[in-house]
Amino acid sequence: METMKIALLGYGKMGREIEAVAQKRGHEVVLRIGQDNLEELTPAALRQADVAIEFSQPEAAPYNIKLCAAIQLPIVVGTTGWYAEYDEITKEVKSKGGALLAATNFSIGVQLFFAVNAWLAKLMHAQKAYTARIEETHHIHKMDSPSGTAITLAERMLSGLEDKKGWSLTPTVDELPILAHRKNEVPGTHDVFYTSEVDEIRLTHTAYNRKGFALGAVVAAEWIKGRQGIYTMQDVIGQ
Repeated sequence: METMKIALLGYGKMGREIEAVAQKRGHEVVLRIGQDNLEELTPAALRQADVAIEFSQPEAAPYNIKLCAAIQLPIVVGTTGWYAEYDEITKEVKSKGGALLAATNFSIGVQLFFAVNAWLAKLMHAQKAYTARIEETHHIHKMDSPSGTAITLAERMLSGLEDKKGWSLTPTVDELPILAHRKNEVPGTHDVFYTSEVDEIRLTHTAYNRKGFALGAVVAAEWIKGRQGIYTMQDVIGQ
């Protein structure tokens, strides 16, 4: 595996976990940007790197992506909560010849969970005795609610559950419910339920720690290095 130089945009708990995984895989972190050194985030500083990994804040992510696109530095983005601007930003990245891989969750296990969930939703469409819902539980510090992972789960379910027009935290009868819970220091649990009067089907993914997310982000960075365009984790794992 070819080694690379990484710029970390966001140096909180996830940033430090990513750094540890990257270094273990032989890569070098050449730039670390956190809340206390934002002034060091410049094009010149970014040009030291082969790829950027972004886990900052929803309000900062669009600026960081555009900054990397302007110098054609591939960027992997794990920040969620900015997707209302996704179409505009991806258009700019393409126009600048940059590369962007954004995901609501970089865990390889979660990517497999997404695929199984989408398949199950298609099977359940004809089973009118069952009602579907999603529940997600995260630590109390998580900024967005529901989680980006829960939203991705819902969107993939909706392609199979054709009687649902969308998802909601306060759903009507034709919307898929998402329940969001915030408890202590839980890394993240996502449950998909199909409930009838006689039984319940439950599909669950539980993260034990942040290492799975960090490893997936570094694997994505290894994959996107030297590329141009817009990608997802489905491209990385070959779905």
